[in-house]
Amino acid sequence: MEHLHSTEAALTALRSIAREYGREIEVSHDIGADQTSRRTAAGVGVTADPDGSLPHEAFVEFGGSPRISVRLYPDDDGDADALITVEGVECPDVPRDSVPAFVRSVLSGLAYVRGRRFPPGYRLIVPLPGDETYKEFIPMVTLTPWLSARVR
Repeated sequence: MEHLHSTEAALTALRSIAREYGREIEVSHDIGADQTSRRTAAGVGVTADPDGSLPHEAFVEFGGSPRISVRLYPDDDGDADALITVEGVECPDVPRDSVPAFVRSVLSGLAYVRGRRFPPGYRLIVPLPGDETYKEFIPMVTLTPWLSARVR
Protein backbone atom coordinates (compact mmCIF):
# COMPACT_ATOMS: atom_id res chain seq x y z
CA MET A 1 0.00 0.00 0.00
CA GLU A 2 1.11 3.50 -0.78
CA HIS A 3 2.08 5.78 2.12
CA LEU A 4 -0.32 8.72 2.34
CA HIS A 5 1.67 11.46 4.06
CA SER A 6 -1.23 13.91 4.48
CA THR A 7 -4.98 14.22 4.60
CA GLU A 8 -4.90 15.83 1.16
CA ALA A 9 -3.01 12.83 -0.27
CA ALA A 10 -5.71 10.52 1.11
CA LEU A 11 -8.41 12.74 -0.41
CA THR A 12 -6.69 12.58 -3.80
CA ALA A 13 -6.70 8.77 -3.61
CA LEU A 14 -10.40 8.71 -2.62
CA ARG A 15 -11.33 11.07 -5.48
CA SER A 16 -9.51 8.75 -7.89
CA ILE A 17 -11.46 5.74 -6.56
CA ALA A 18 -14.74 7.66 -6.90
CA ARG A 19 -13.94 8.41 -10.56
CA GLU A 20 -12.92 4.78 -11.15
CA TYR A 21 -16.28 3.48 -9.84
CA GLY A 22 -18.41 6.32 -11.22
CA ARG A 23 -19.45 7.54 -7.79
CA GLU A 24 -20.16 11.09 -6.66
CA ILE A 25 -18.07 12.31 -3.75
CA GLU A 26 -18.68 15.15 -1.31
CA VAL A 27 -15.82 16.45 0.84
CA SER A 28 -15.85 18.86 3.78
CA HIS A 29 -12.67 20.18 5.38
CA ASP A 30 -11.88 21.26 8.94
CA ILE A 31 -8.56 23.06 9.13
CA GLY A 32 -7.04 24.40 12.34
CA ALA A 33 -6.90 23.12 15.90
CA ASP A 34 -10.06 25.05 16.78
CA GLN A 35 -12.01 23.38 13.91
CA THR A 36 -10.96 19.72 14.15
CA SER A 37 -12.27 17.03 16.46
CA ARG A 38 -9.84 18.31 19.12
CA ARG A 39 -11.76 21.60 19.55
CA THR A 40 -12.05 21.44 23.33
CA ALA A 41 -8.40 20.52 23.84
CA ALA A 42 -7.08 23.35 21.65
CA GLY A 43 -8.35 26.25 23.72
CA VAL A 44 -10.12 29.40 22.61
CA GLY A 45 -8.73 31.04 19.47
CA VAL A 46 -5.85 28.57 19.07
CA THR A 47 -5.62 27.45 15.44
CA ALA A 48 -2.10 25.96 15.21
CA ASP A 49 -0.57 22.99 16.96
CA PRO A 50 2.33 23.60 19.35
CA ASP A 51 4.74 22.78 16.50
CA GLY A 52 3.17 25.52 14.35
CA SER A 53 1.33 23.24 11.91
CA LEU A 54 -2.36 23.44 11.05
CA PRO A 55 -4.21 20.16 11.62
CA HIS A 56 -6.40 19.11 8.66
CA GLU A 57 -9.40 16.85 9.11
CA ALA A 58 -11.79 15.87 6.32
CA PHE A 59 -15.15 14.14 6.00
CA VAL A 60 -15.93 12.31 2.74
CA GLU A 61 -19.28 10.91 1.61
CA PHE A 62 -19.67 8.66 -1.42
CA GLY A 63 -22.97 8.77 -3.33
CA GLY A 64 -24.88 5.66 -4.31
CA SER A 65 -25.10 2.25 -2.71
CA PRO A 66 -23.51 1.17 -0.47
CA ARG A 67 -23.45 4.32 1.63
CA ILE A 68 -19.81 4.97 2.55
CA SER A 69 -18.39 7.82 4.59
CA VAL A 70 -14.82 8.41 5.69
CA ARG A 71 -13.58 10.75 8.44
CA LEU A 72 -9.85 11.37 8.05
CA TYR A 73 -8.30 12.56 11.30
CA PRO A 74 -5.21 14.80 11.53
CA ASP A 75 -1.79 13.26 12.01
CA ASP A 76 -1.27 13.99 15.73
CA ASP A 77 1.55 11.66 16.64
CA GLY A 78 2.64 10.00 13.43
CA ASP A 79 -0.18 7.46 13.19
CA ALA A 80 -3.09 9.13 11.41
CA ASP A 81 -6.22 7.06 11.24
CA ALA A 82 -9.75 7.19 9.90
CA LEU A 83 -13.29 6.21 10.77
CA ILE A 84 -15.01 4.48 7.85
CA THR A 85 -18.76 3.88 7.95
CA VAL A 86 -20.34 1.39 5.53
CA GLU A 87 -24.16 1.29 5.55
CA GLY A 88 -24.19 2.49 9.17
CA VAL A 89 -21.50 0.04 10.37
CA GLU A 90 -18.58 1.96 11.88
CA CYS A 91 -15.04 0.71 11.32
CA PRO A 92 -12.83 2.82 13.61
CA ASP A 93 -9.06 3.18 13.71
CA VAL A 94 -8.35 2.27 10.08
CA PRO A 95 -4.82 3.52 9.28
CA ARG A 96 -4.83 6.35 6.72
CA ASP A 97 -2.67 4.28 4.36
CA SER A 98 -5.31 1.50 4.34
CA VAL A 99 -8.30 3.76 3.59
CA PRO A 100 -8.13 3.58 -0.25
CA ALA A 101 -7.78 -0.22 -0.19
CA PHE A 102 -10.68 -0.49 2.28
CA VAL A 103 -13.01 1.63 0.13
CA ARG A 104 -11.94 -0.17 -3.05
CA SER A 105 -12.63 -3.54 -1.39
CA VAL A 106 -16.16 -2.46 -0.49
CA LEU A 107 -16.94 -0.94 -3.89
CA SER A 108 -15.50 -3.87 -5.85
CA GLY A 109 -17.66 -6.41 -4.01
CA LEU A 110 -14.97 -8.13 -1.93
CA ALA A 111 -16.58 -7.09 1.36
CA TYR A 112 -19.18 -9.47 2.75
CA VAL A 113 -21.26 -10.22 5.84
CA ARG A 114 -20.81 -13.37 7.87
CA GLY A 115 -23.72 -14.61 9.96
CA ARG A 116 -23.66 -16.93 12.98
CA ARG A 117 -26.47 -18.92 14.55
CA PHE A 118 -25.02 -19.10 18.05
CA PRO A 119 -24.46 -16.66 19.46
CA PRO A 120 -26.61 -14.96 16.85
CA GLY A 121 -25.03 -12.05 15.07
CA TYR A 122 -23.45 -10.67 11.94
CA ARG A 123 -20.04 -9.23 11.11
CA LEU A 124 -18.94 -7.05 8.21
CA ILE A 125 -15.75 -8.55 6.78
CA VAL A 126 -13.55 -6.30 4.62
CA PRO A 127 -10.44 -8.05 3.20
CA LEU A 128 -7.46 -5.90 2.19
CA PRO A 129 -4.29 -6.76 0.27
CA GLY A 130 -1.53 -8.35 2.32
CA ASP A 131 -3.75 -10.64 4.43
CA GLU A 132 -5.22 -7.74 6.40
CA THR A 133 -8.92 -8.04 7.27
CA TYR A 134 -11.29 -5.77 9.15
CA LYS A 135 -14.21 -7.32 11.03
CA GLU A 136 -16.94 -5.25 12.64
CA PHE A 137 -20.02 -6.40 14.54
CA ILE A 138 -23.40 -5.52 13.00
CA PRO A 139 -26.47 -5.38 15.25
CA MET A 140 -29.22 -7.50 13.67
CA VAL A 141 -31.69 -4.61 13.66
CA THR A 142 -29.41 -2.49 11.42
CA LEU A 143 -28.99 -5.03 8.63
CA THR A 144 -29.71 -2.92 5.53
CA PRO A 145 -30.72 -4.40 2.15
CA TRP A 146 -27.14 -3.95 0.86
CA LEU A 147 -25.71 -5.78 3.88
CA SER A 148 -28.40 -8.50 3.70
CA ALA A 149 -27.49 -9.19 0.07
CA ARG A 150 -23.89 -9.98 1.12
CA VAL A 151 -24.58 -12.49 3.91
CA ARG A 152 -22.62 -15.73 3.61
